[in-house]
Amino acid sequence: MADTFDFVVVGGGSGGCAVTSRLSEDPKTSVALLEAGGKDDNWVVTTPGAMILMISGKVNNWAFDTVPQAGLNGRIGYQPRGKGLGGSSAINAMVYIRGHRSDYDHWASLGNVGWSYADVLPYFKRSEDNSEFDGAYHGKGGPLHVTGLRSDNPVREIYLQAAREAQFRIRDDFNTEDQEGLGTYQVTQKNGERWSAARGYIHPYLATRANLRVETHAHATRILFEDKRAVGVEYRQGNEVRQIRARREVILSSGAFQTPQLLMLSGIGDAAALAKLGIASVHHLKGVGQNLQDHPDFVFGFTSDAPHFAGLSLSGIARIFKGIAQYRRERRGPMTSNVAECGGFLKTRPDLDVPDIQLHFCMALVNDHGRKPRWGTGFSCHVCLLRPKSRGSVWLKSADPVAAPAIDPNFLGEDADVDAMVAGFKTTKRLLDAPALKALQTSDVFTGGIESDADIRSILRQRVDTVYHPVGTAKMGVNDSSAVVDPKLKVHGLEGLRVVDASVMPTLIGGNTNAPTIMIGEKAADLIKAEMRVN
Repeated sequence: MADTFDFVVVGGGSGGCAVTSRLSEDPKTSVALLEAGGKDDNWVVTTPGAMILMISGKVNNWAFDTVPQAGLNGRIGYQPRGKGLGGSSAINAMVYIRGHRSDYDHWASLGNVGWSYADVLPYFKRSEDNSEFDGAYHGKGGPLHVTGLRSDNPVREIYLQAAREAQFRIRDDFNTEDQEGLGTYQVTQKNGERWSAARGYIHPYLATRANLRVETHAHATRILFEDKRAVGVEYRQGNEVRQIRARREVILSSGAFQTPQLLMLSGIGDAAALAKLGIASVHHLKGVGQNLQDHPDFVFGFTSDAPHFAGLSLSGIARIFKGIAQYRRERRGPMTSNVAECGGFLKTRPDLDVPDIQLHFCMALVNDHGRKPRWGTGFSCHVCLLRPKSRGSVWLKSADPVAAPAIDPNFLGEDADVDAMVAGFKTTKRLLDAPALKALQTSDVFTGGIESDADIRSILRQRVDTVYHPVGTAKMGVNDSSAVVDPKLKVHGLEGLRVVDASVMPTLIGGNTNAPTIMIGEKAADLIKAEMRVN
């Protein structure tokens, strides 16, 4: 006989951790959380400087590949995704950004009642414990610690000086009414340690909530249905296939790739496509796996002999060992760095209503997501397009539940995205050519000799890839044949099934997606609790 809980949550990422924790606050509500990875509570996760060990390989990382990208000269892109409690919040660069208020007002304008900026701001604030900012836009005492960096890197001041020289606005806080400007990022850390969604929402309660069960290394293989109602989940744990039942709801929180994958494996999606794989249709819903959006990203890289950058050199390695010793003593210094310490939001044209590009300025020379290390030290600067017009998709390669899904972000699939990225390249170059940053450069590794728009277009197609923000594959919407969930995040046409992760975003927000996904988990818990009170 399968164990039975009120709610079964599939996926312990940012949305899954938040909704699980909030639902299990009531001791009368039982919640089971299934996570395919491990607990993610060791030094590799908690030490910010160990991020490169995860992003570049398979430690706590699904490390997916894309299908060949037509807009990128047929290149295969890389899609790291967190595997373990905390999901991608356990492997990411910890940048705390919510997006622009207009992003959420746009969701509401599409018919998604309850998702305007005014509606979601209270959930951002409830989730947050901000050590630096307070007032109308920030929260204190929430599960997610947000703070300034403790790396003490003097390059941050050099970056700000370059921003002034290039006549860009300086901004202290990117999470208020407006975003535009450059500055230093806040991060999801506490006392110099990474603060993942699991660390805030799940780890404190593993031993104290009798109504909460967390199963790790539990890979969900299909949703169980009785007619059109979800009643449980089948999963693999070790060599065993097990089942767990849900009295009230199954909640999918497996992310923009694996939530649609599990829906399709369970017979929810385009019936004809599933039939070709021998999967019987439970409910035809053609939008499952469609509407994939991600920020296309280009990285500038420079060598530098300044003593402030990470890298493979005698001085760089010595800096790492000194940094480890300092981290052990003080939880300060280079090992607390999120690498992408600075950045901001810029408009490539003055007539734009909102910024259209985002920068991530990195204290290391990063090539191919850290998978191609090179001798020497230096720095990088990412520029990504915030609201691309290109749309991609996710689909099943086979009916094997442990096979990776096919992922097609369709990067630079629309000419308008290429044009906007050319403008973003030029805008970023203004900053990088400012005297303060120019003085740090000993060589331009990737873009030396790039002058004309044709040159820029060529290098973009050679080097653009993800900046790790996939969303949209179980789109929220009403009166929309491509929508997968309604504004209460319930899957259209089915009962007892909800989606609570970044896949519900109808459009990509202008910024990093971890904080918004946690907000979705917080709001989902309130939606569910309100229905429980009525019923």
